[in-house]
Amino acid sequence: MRLKDKRVIVTGGASGFGAGIVRKFASEGAKVLVADLNEDAANTVAQELSGFAQQVDVANAASVAAMTKAAQDKMGGIDILVNNAGITHLPQPMEEVTEDEFDRVFAVNSKSVYLTAREIVPLMKAAGQGAILNIASTAGVSPRPNLSWYNASKGWMITATKSMAVELAPLGIRVNALAPVAGETPLLSSFMGEDTPEVRSKFLSTIPLGRFSTPEDMGNAACFLCSDEAGMITGVAMEVDGGRCI
Repeated sequence: MRLKDKRVIVTGGASGFGAGIVRKFASEGAKVLVADLNEDAANTVAQELSGFAQQVDVANAASVAAMTKAAQDKMGGIDILVNNAGITHLPQPMEEVTEDEFDRVFAVNSKSVYLTAREIVPLMKAAGQGAILNIASTAGVSPRPNLSWYNASKGWMITATKSMAVELAPLGIRVNALAPVAGETPLLSSFMGEDTPEVRSKFLSTIPLGRFSTPEDMGNAACFLCSDEAGMITGVAMEVDGGRCI
């Protein structure tokens, strides 16, 4: 019970890596608010784990503020924030990505970290403690071609993590990131462009351990970084990638 009675928000918590993190945290004793754009899916996961659900658009300031208030009302405070919600554009030459696609990727993957920090960091400062975990990507460390603006958004997230960590460390708040390789999530087909056995085989050939990241992999790594066992760790971008970035 490494997270016993910790009060947690996980954005994008209704599916994929987010749901894996939610389930692991709940199994370790945390109270979890499943925050997701898909309200029905958030309710389903929350009910399964006796948690809480909240519909949120992480790129919208008013929606993030409402999520924060809901967490305070339902759980009495926020000890841990996991910024997991994210999207990508389809693989294509960088100059062919539309401006709307570019803006949406940076709004969801980057601006959301600013918006949640603006609402939740003051609460953690007042409490004198807290942990923030940003779900980045190997794309921000070792970029793949034709995903340039997604890669850049995740590189932004890694730099933001380190900057937040330096600024907030004296206040008792730790900030880390996870950098998974692609996994069996709703975004997998978008990363690959098309989901065929041949494309999967080519993609997996770039991962030394020979498999995708799983929600359970992410839950285990996230649990460690957000627990007191990682009390001396801040500002890292831990690669959960089967050796992809070596």
